[in-house]
Amino acid sequence: MAKVPRSLADKVVAITGGARGIGEATARAFTAKGANVAIGDLDVELAKRTAGVLGGNTIALELDVTDRDSFASFVSQVEERLGPVDVLVNNAGIMPIGPFVEESDKTALRMIDINLHGVIFGCKLVMPGMMRRHSGHIVNVASQAGKGGFPGGATYCATKHAVVGLSEAIRAELRDYDVEVSCVMPAVVNTELGSGLVEARGVKISEPSDVADAIVDSVESPKFDVWVPKSTAAIARVMTLMPRSGREAIARALKADQVLWNADSSARAAYEDRAAHSEPGLEPTEAETVESRP
Repeated sequence: MAKVPRSLADKVVAITGGARGIGEATARAFTAKGANVAIGDLDVELAKRTAGVLGGNTIALELDVTDRDSFASFVSQVEERLGPVDVLVNNAGIMPIGPFVEESDKTALRMIDINLHGVIFGCKLVMPGMMRRHSGHIVNVASQAGKGGFPGGATYCATKHAVVGLSEAIRAELRDYDVEVSCVMPAVVNTELGSGLVEARGVKISEPSDVADAIVDSVESPKFDVWVPKSTAAIARVMTLMPRSGREAIARALKADQVLWNADSSARAAYEDRAAHSEPGLEPTEAETVESRP
C-alpha cells in the first residue's frame, strides 16, 4: 500500500539561492503546497521581487552562504519570522567552466566556498534544532556531475562529489533522529547556469520546474537519491556495473564528455561574468575570468 504523502501545509522551508532558476522554481512549488517559504539570496532585491510575485507567506532575506555568520543570521531571522526550519534546501551554487589548467585559484576557491562550504554551513546550522525536535528534512542540490567526472568542469565536479558524500554521511548520522536527507542530482537544466551547454544523447534538458517538483516530491515522500530527469537513474545503475573503460566508452557515445567541454562560450558569457562577480567587491582581472573552451 502506497504511503500517503506528507503534508507541507504551514511547514517552514528555507531555500538558498532562491531568487532565480531552480531556487525560484522550488520556492514557487513549496508555496503552492501551502508552505511558509524563506528565500535567501545574495541578490536580496531580486529575492524580494521574487517573494512579492509568489505571495503567500513568502519572505526574502539577504544571504551569503560562504559566510557562516550571514547563514546563521539567515536561519535566525527565518525562525523569528516563520518558526523553526522544517526543510532546508541547499540550492545555491555556481559553475564557471573551462580547461582545468586555465582555471584561476580564485575561481576554484569561490566554487568550493559556495558549492561546498555553503552546504556544510547550512547543514550544521539547522541540524541541532532538527535533532532536538526529531523532525526535519535537508535537501542538498548536487548534480549528476557529483557522480562522474566531466571535462571542462573538474573543480565543479569535485564540489558536487563532495556534496554527495556529505549527504550520504549526515544521512547516516541522522538516522536515529528521524531527520531526512535528500541528494538531488539534475542533469542539464534550462537555467542561466546551464546556458550554452551541449545536450547529451538520450538525456533531455530539464526545466527548473522539473527539479523543483522532484525536490517537493522527495520531501512529501522521503527519498535520498533524486535523479532529474528520472530516466538518468537507470543509466547510472547500468554504468555502475561497467568497468571504467566501458563507462568511459558509454559516456563518449552519449556525448556526455562534451556537455561542458564544448559549451558555447558566447551563450554563457553573461552567466560567467555574473558568477565571477558573485561576491560583493570581487573584481577578477581579465586573466582570472574563466571562459569555456571554444
